[in-house]
Amino acid sequence: MPYMDKRWTIKDSVDKDIVNKLSKSLNINKTLSALLVQRGIEDYESAKKFFRPELDELHDPFLMLNMDKAIDRIDTAIANGDNLLIYGDYDVDGTTSVALVYSYFDNYIKDNNLKSEIDFYIPDRYDEGYGISFKGIDYAEQNNQSLIIALDCGIKSVDKIEYANSKNIDFIICDHHTPGDIIPNAVAVLDPKQKDCNYPYKELSGCGVGFKLLQGFVDRNKIEFNTLIPYLDLVAISIAADIVMVDGENRILAHFGLKRLNTQPRPGIEWILNYSNITRLKDKSPEGYVFDKALSISDIVFTIAPRINAAGRMDTGKRSVELLICTRMDKAKAIADNIDKYNSDRRKLDTQTTEDALNIIAGKEKLRNAKSTVVYHEKWHKGVLGIVASRLTETHYRPTIVLALVDGIYTGSARSVKGFDVYEAINSCSHLLDSFGGHKYAAGLSFKEDNITEFIRLFEKYVTENISELSLRPEISIDSYLNIEDITAKFYNVLKQFAPFGPGNMSPVFISDGLVDTGYARVVGKNHLKLQVCYPENRTTSFNGIGFNLADKLSVIKTKLPFEVAYAINENVWKERVSLQFMIKDIRLSEH
Repeated sequence: MPYMDKRWTIKDSVDKDIVNKLSKSLNINKTLSALLVQRGIEDYESAKKFFRPELDELHDPFLMLNMDKAIDRIDTAIANGDNLLIYGDYDVDGTTSVALVYSYFDNYIKDNNLKSEIDFYIPDRYDEGYGISFKGIDYAEQNNQSLIIALDCGIKSVDKIEYANSKNIDFIICDHHTPGDIIPNAVAVLDPKQKDCNYPYKELSGCGVGFKLLQGFVDRNKIEFNTLIPYLDLVAISIAADIVMVDGENRILAHFGLKRLNTQPRPGIEWILNYSNITRLKDKSPEGYVFDKALSISDIVFTIAPRINAAGRMDTGKRSVELLICTRMDKAKAIADNIDKYNSDRRKLDTQTTEDALNIIAGKEKLRNAKSTVVYHEKWHKGVLGIVASRLTETHYRPTIVLALVDGIYTGSARSVKGFDVYEAINSCSHLLDSFGGHKYAAGLSFKEDNITEFIRLFEKYVTENISELSLRPEISIDSYLNIEDITAKFYNVLKQFAPFGPGNMSPVFISDGLVDTGYARVVGKNHLKLQVCYPENRTTSFNGIGFNLADKLSVIKTKLPFEVAYAINENVWKERVSLQFMIKDIRLSEH
């Protein structure tokens, strides 16, 4: 991947008096105190809540519009012995949502010897497409299921809900996507993004909305909240995989979900980790499982989520749900074996498709010079289009759409760059589309083959008219300057507690200036830079660093002039030895 010049932006300075006061009250370094103030944390009590989240700080689920209607309908269904169908999308957020709600109600029905039967349904990515399908509703009718709980989808399924109503099948929709102008005529629609919903937190994942449904159910039925704790790992996985904000209520859910994931991973997740070379089980303790290094949001994004997604991309998302709800290790292993094979196949496929797409861009000057990237091919596999769009965005840093042609319909995925709303860009072409949906930075769409030329023209026109030149250059957002001599064990111990990291609470990025390499700088792997930095006047304090895809920066180091480094800090675990290292974002010569 070629190196792309990045712009460094330093966050605005914060009130020094507040920083000093907070530093004293918490007995921490002023740089750490300033990081807290940047996050809106200005006193001891708010810092305590930030560092020590509590589950009792979760919002009342009945603040969400229509929650009372949803719980009333579920209570009636269970009291009458009606059959339930739990319906969800085929991606990680959808499959974790289904695993969460299905397994909770399945256990509840069995534990209380109730007559209701429960089933789950994941649409086929290729046969049915995204969201609620007519085929899924027909399945419910055939199996005498009179209530469908739809998760991570449904907010735009107006026609599908009318179809279900005509068959006397009720829907409860639990979604977190942006609603359209018309809200489906379901029994209850739960979506904090609805205009008239006053729920205090708007950034829940689809699984998070499903969790609030369960929270409402246990509240109404006077069941201990603690019965929900074993399911928080699924919520944490969805938060990480769907790249939603990791602040407010999501931070609490992610914190306790990660705690569950690290101490008592469900069998399916344990096998996923066993297949991964990033984190492996070390031994077993009375408290649960101990890992070489605590699992983080990043581990979910790069290790767990791709494997859960692989089933829906290469076969069916049902396999992922089966893995997540499985309670037996032997059965979980059999499912995980297949999913690992799907993941290997997916890797080969997305690597080849990315290479094909890069060749298309390289061969078309007009496309290279455009403000957007739209590439398409009739032989590409629909299951990897989102991954390929992400890779192209990283390489060319443009709002990007990747499409495949199946039976006369182009279907694809969109990814965006910081500060640009790709959902609105696609919405500007809505008259050409059969369907679309998503978020500011990621979306899906489909349209007829004949519309491809006009769609590309209008999409490029919208992007050109609405994107800033700055948004076409990758940005490194830097929190603070830092003297590397201030990076002590105590400093890092506090910094670790800023986690879980993600949008809204990113891992802090620092600048250190006037550094030199100690003589170990070299290129490793395909295109990565490994070095050890220190100040020229104090070579006893040094830190190892790794810069992925930064091999081009070796030339800066070889000048032997002082340079500045933008980096995050993390722990490197090697053969049970733990050391701090810099995750280098960029390097440039010092200005003075």
